[in-house]
Amino acid sequence: MPKPTILFVCVKNGGKSQMAAGLMRQAAGDAVTVDSAGTQAGVELNALSVESLAEAGVDISAERPKQLTDDLVRAADLVVVLGGEAKVEPVDGTPVEVWETDEPSLRGIEGMERMRLVRDDIAARVRSLVERSSS
Repeated sequence: MPKPTILFVCVKNGGKSQMAAGLMRQAAGDAVTVDSAGTQAGVELNALSVESLAEAGVDISAERPKQLTDDLVRAADLVVVLGGEAKVEPVDGTPVEVWETDEPSLRGIEGMERMRLVRDDIAARVRSLVERSSS
């Protein structure tokens, strides 16, 4: 049985979707194929995202933002959109799930403290997805 492919998407593919992909690789190992992309891909990773994941033992420093394509959506068994800004239409019936992630900046929390809260929210959602997928 082929392993499932999960595609994480946000707008720039520099922060949340990269974090989710890194955390999924850590949580699921070789059980799934993981990719990420952005609806309007940026040019570099968010440095605080990279640093916050490094604290959790996940290295995404070699990753680069990638533009979302219909082919990436079509190749996925599940597309997970992080936040409400990115919009992804299903392609050939690929299911799309939206995670309304925590946004601490709306509460005045910025910098590394904000990124750790975002990381921890995404990590909990990834763990839940791994548990759902394995049952």
